[in-house]
Amino acid sequence: MRRTLVLNVVGLTADLLPHAPAISRLAARGMRPLVPVLPAVTCTMQASMLTGLPPAGHGCVANGWYDRDLSEILFWKQSNRLVTGETLWDEAKRRDPAFVGAKLFWWYNMYSGADISVTPRPIYAADGRKLPDIYTHPDTLRGELAQALGPFPLFRFWGPGADIVSSRWIADCAAEVEHRFRPTLSLVYLPHLDYDLQRLGPDDPRIPAQVAAIDSLAAPLIEAAEREGTRVLVLSEYGITGVSGPVAINHALRQAGLIAVREEQGGELLDPGASAAFAVADHQLAHVYVRRPEQVTAVRDLLLRLDGVERVLDADTQRAAGIRHPRAGELVAVACADRWFSYPYWLDDDRAPDFARTVEIHRKPGYDPAELFLDPALRWPKASITWRLAKKALGFRTLMDVIPLDAALVKGSHGRPTDRVEAGPLLISSEPGLLPDGPVPAEAVKSLLLAHVFDEVTGS
Repeated sequence: MRRTLVLNVVGLTADLLPHAPAISRLAARGMRPLVPVLPAVTCTMQASMLTGLPPAGHGCVANGWYDRDLSEILFWKQSNRLVTGETLWDEAKRRDPAFVGAKLFWWYNMYSGADISVTPRPIYAADGRKLPDIYTHPDTLRGELAQALGPFPLFRFWGPGADIVSSRWIADCAAEVEHRFRPTLSLVYLPHLDYDLQRLGPDDPRIPAQVAAIDSLAAPLIEAAEREGTRVLVLSEYGITGVSGPVAINHALRQAGLIAVREEQGGELLDPGASAAFAVADHQLAHVYVRRPEQVTAVRDLLLRLDGVERVLDADTQRAAGIRHPRAGELVAVACADRWFSYPYWLDDDRAPDFARTVEIHRKPGYDPAELFLDPALRWPKASITWRLAKKALGFRTLMDVIPLDAALVKGSHGRPTDRVEAGPLLISSEPGLLPDGPVPAEAVKSLLLAHVFDEVTGS
C-alpha cells in the first residue's frame, strides 16, 4: 500500500487555481475536471465520492431531507449509518486489513469504518448554550487534540464569524493525526473558500486573497506528505457561481394554500405533516414533498411558472438523473444558474419563528446561507453580540438573534452543475499516471483513491 493524502479544498475551481501557487504546482502534474452528481452539495458529493454510488444508491439526496415516518425535516445529521453502500474504508480493509483510514471533518463521520475520525459535535446545554466541541474516534483523541491545539473554533467554522481560523485548526489537526497515527489514507476537509464565495460571489476582487490564504494552509501539508513519499490529491466538491437573488419557493407554495403552519409564541412553524406540499430548499436544488399523488402535476406546473426555476424533475426524470430514492421529494426543483432556493415559508417577517434570526442549522427546514452574515440593521453589531454573550454567561436565556432575514445578501451558490467546466469542481493528483483520461465522475473517486493506495493504473 502507498500512503495517500486527500485535501478537499471546498469551492476550488480551475478559474480560481491561478491564485493558489502551491496547489497549482501540483496541478501541473495532473488535473482533471470532476463531474458532480446532482445536487453538488457537501453531503451528497462526499457520499458519492466515498461509496462510488449516485444519490439513488447511497440515499443522501441532499444535506437534509424529509423523514416521512417522523414527519420531520432532518438537516446535517452525522451518522454514517445513513449512507447505503460499501464505503471506501470497508473495501480497503477487505483488500488489506493493515489499511488505516483517517476521516477529518468529512461528513457522515460518526460511526463510519474509518480508524480515525474527527468532526464537529457541539454540546447543546439545557440552558440553551451551544458549546464548541468535537467527536473523535478513538474517543481519547478528543482530549489529546484539545490539549495540543486548543478547543475547536466552532463559531469560526460556520456562522457570521466563519473564516480561515477553522480551516487552520483542521490543517493542524491533520498534521497531529499524521504524527500520531501515520494513516494509510487521510481525508482532510478545508472549508475556508466556501464562506466568502457565498458571501461575495466568485468574481469579487477580495476572493483571490482568500484562495491564496487556503493555499498557504495546504502548502505545508502537501510538502510534508511529499517528503514522506505520500501521494497527494486535491479535490473540490463543487464550484460556486454568482447569483442575483433567491427563489422563494415556499412563499409560492404557501400562497397557493399548500403549506400548513402552526403558531408558537407569535411565530409560525412549518407543519410538514399537515402540509399538502412544501419544499426542503438546499442551495440550488429543492426537494418538494407532495402528500397526495393526484396533486403532483399541479404542483409541478406551479413550480415551473416560478421565475428562477430551470427545471422540475418528476419520478422518471429523477431516475435518469440518479437521484430517485425514497428520501427524495415527489418533485425536485433545480434553479437557474444565477439563482438559488431560500427556505422561508412565512409571508410576513414579523411572523418569523424565533430561530430564523439565529444560526440554527438543525431547526431550520432548509439551508440558510444568510447565517454567514450579521444583520446589517444592527447598529453596533459587536456590542450586540457581546451583550448577548454576557447574558448567556450570567445564566440568562437569550437568543443570539443577529442573523438577517434578507436572502438577497447572498452572492454565490452551488448545487446545480455549472455551465462552464472551469467554474466547476476539479481533481488534482501527484500521480498523473493513475488518472483516467478525461473528466472524473464523482462516483469514480472512490476507485481512484483506492488506485492511489493500492497502485492500480486507471488511465487508458
